Amino acid sequence: MPRLFHCIIPPYVFDSIATNGSPAQQAAAQASLAVSAELREERAAAPSASVPPEAAPAAKQRVVFSAGNGTALPGTAVRREGDAPSGDAAVDEAYEGSGDTYDLFDQIYGRSSIDGANMRLDSTVHYQVGYDNAFWNGRQMVYGDGDENLPEPDRLFNRFTKSLDVIGHELTHGVTQFTANLEYVGQSGAMNESFSDVFGSLVVQRKLNQTAAESSWVIGGDLFTSNVAGVGLRSMRAPGTAYDDPVIGKDPQPAHMDDYVNTTQDNGGVHINSGIPNHAFYRVAAELAGFAWDVAGMIWYRTLTDGRLRSTASFQQAAELTFVVAGELHGTGSGPQTAVVNGWRAVGIDPVPSTPEPQPQGCSPIGTQIARLRARR
Repeated sequence: MPRLFHCIIPPYVFDSIATNGSPAQQAAAQASLAVSAELREERAAAPSASVPPEAAPAAKQRVVFSAGNGTALPGTAVRREGDAPSGDAAVDEAYEGSGDTYDLFDQIYGRSSIDGANMRLDSTVHYQVGYDNAFWNGRQMVYGDGDENLPEPDRLFNRFTKSLDVIGHELTHGVTQFTANLEYVGQSGAMNESFSDVFGSLVVQRKLNQTAAESSWVIGGDLFTSNVAGVGLRSMRAPGTAYDDPVIGKDPQPAHMDDYVNTTQDNGGVHINSGIPNHAFYRVAAELAGFAWDVAGMIWYRTLTDGRLRSTASFQQAAELTFVVAGELHGTGSGPQTAVVNGWRAVGIDPVPSTPEPQPQGCSPIGTQIARLRARR
């Protein structure tokens, strides 16, 4: 069974804090690293797509729990679907954010919750004291309160429910779990992270009614306090530029295959090299303009969920499938398919398949699509 523990803060950020931070910051980073390492060693009892963990009607169902600064999950239920706001910021942000994520997948892509079978969305807030992370454990979301227990000069992280794209990112790990189930290592793991960044960003863009040109394309833009020199955890528009801080270090993400990072850390660089497919999606969305969740988002959604993306998919294989899907949805040589080609080539990957792939019944042969597109170039 795969490990299904996905954190928003990469371990290399905590490693930097544990080396460069104040004594209080070092202690907080080491504590968060220890908790995350312990949780990674646990294999989540992951539900299958056909047997959701909680029976639910065909409608949005959310429950937010509080761990009361402990570790028992899910904790005490504090807000259920339809309840009035609780007045606890973390509770209400988790409730609203999970609803915004549900709405994107339901209203735009026709998906009933993250498993496609009306799974209830459970969230636990106030996990431990000073826990600097948020994670999806295969069944639910869990959020720490950040550095609220530290004196102001040492505070680096706000509460983790404050950033809507973090909520959307982590819940998308659930969508991936129930669909392509991308292995969380190397390039397939970086694709896993990238799909979460893509849809995390789209949740925010739709909530704010932003076009691709209006979006910041920053992931985790509300996580850092003013004590950090950075705009967020990652930038899809400009990977490698999100932060450059004496305590948390410099954003290590590449934007092109020429700068791909070969490493054994971070599960083979899943949070680092995800900058490459992230930037490809940004380039596609920017070229198409308008609302990114519409055309570009649908191409990426179909790529993730229609059953053809292998769990071990490389960047090349994922790129080729986005090309195929764009052709199926919009036609050979269409604007969207051309944007997909341009977006991936901008990061050093040619998405035009070198060999024909099986086509769903009723679609034109991919060989014909490729020949026509190449004839236009």
